[in-house]
Amino acid sequence: MTSHTSWREAFTVYLKPKVLGMFFLGFAAGLPFPLVFTTLSTWLRDVGVQRATIGFFAWVGITYSIKIFWAPVVDRAPLFFLTRYFGQRRGWMLLAQGGIIAGLIGMSLVDPTQHIVSMALFALLVAFASATQDVAIDAYRIEAIEADYQGAMAAMYQAGWRIAAGLVGGAAALYIAEYVSWTVAYWAMAGAMGVGVVTVLWIREPPHKRNRETILGEQRVVDFLERTAHIPDTLRMPVAWFIGAVVCPFVEFFQRNGKWAIMILLFIGIYRISDIALANMAYPFYIDMGYSKPEIANIAKLFGVVVSIFGAMAGGVLVIRFGIMRMLLVGAVAVIITNLMFAQLAISGKSLVGLAIVLSADNFTGGLAGSAFIAYLSRLTNTAYTATQYALFSSLMTLFPKFISGFSGIVVDAYGYVAFFIYVSTLGIPAVFLVLYFMNSKTFRQE
Repeated sequence: MTSHTSWREAFTVYLKPKVLGMFFLGFAAGLPFPLVFTTLSTWLRDVGVQRATIGFFAWVGITYSIKIFWAPVVDRAPLFFLTRYFGQRRGWMLLAQGGIIAGLIGMSLVDPTQHIVSMALFALLVAFASATQDVAIDAYRIEAIEADYQGAMAAMYQAGWRIAAGLVGGAAALYIAEYVSWTVAYWAMAGAMGVGVVTVLWIREPPHKRNRETILGEQRVVDFLERTAHIPDTLRMPVAWFIGAVVCPFVEFFQRNGKWAIMILLFIGIYRISDIALANMAYPFYIDMGYSKPEIANIAKLFGVVVSIFGAMAGGVLVIRFGIMRMLLVGAVAVIITNLMFAQLAISGKSLVGLAIVLSADNFTGGLAGSAFIAYLSRLTNTAYTATQYALFSSLMTLFPKFISGFSGIVVDAYGYVAFFIYVSTLGIPAVFLVLYFMNSKTFRQE
């Protein structure tokens, strides 16, 4: 994955069957996301729910940020017949998809103007199940193919994710809500999750690899069992499992990265803060600007998704061609610039052309930065602890941004949309300096 790779080699990676198959898993992962965030916030604003209340719904997304707490269970714990017949990764995917479908059906039956708490609880179920599915899919993606192709895997994952989140969970849901009802829209989305179920039944379980360092590290589990032979198995076996599933992944990461470990985790925690903080107020902004649901669907969803897929695919190629760190820098700078464009749109007023330009830039840079960042996180992961370590990274990626975005409605009410967009743009500046710091360090190498 360096500049020595030819353009032809960079593009033909998308023809690999495992890379192509990642598209459908990305679809399954992307579909629930807008249904508890952007599409849901549009629904809530459409029926008159206050912006401050909508802002607090962003905290449902903290579920995605704390999945590290149950990722070791997904990594190691079997699911009886599901694991027996489908394997560890696929079994957990199927269980999570069942939870997503149940939660979406529950949301479809709730009137948010009368039962906002019930809506929040069903949204929480969807988010929890979706986060669990993400843990299993991320583990599958990293284990299924060599590290050099993770940029392409990330690009195909994003393509499927964005089609599901934009065209299906976004545009299609808005169209159905406009011309039929929100209830029918969410019933239809529950049915669309069948794509994920079929995909899991079709793919093969990946191998679970352990290197020599990992085997030596897990010797501490054996040592613990030998030292505690006098303790009843009902006590020492759960502790031994905890050491192997939870302690070892964290120890391995810090031993492997040494003094850079804390800096890496800090970087992961702030890289996407700018665009995540903006996202929660984007669709209320469109509604307040006077755009109709079909206009939002046509531009923000249909057109935006196509552009974002081009961005994701371009990111996958450019990561292979020029390396991860250069593309992380490009993505970090581009996100700041495109978020400032939202402020200009708020100043100039409603314009379909203006919205199309802003969303073209935003979606392209988001796709490009996403491919680079997912590839970066994937290369940090030891395949012996895939689910647990990647969940740590992806949890940190969204935890602080989701917490900050919970106050977004309050900021907009107090200072307006222009100030809000400028504010979230400045949040991305520290990530730019950290990338530059990594790139200029003689001892830090992540290419």
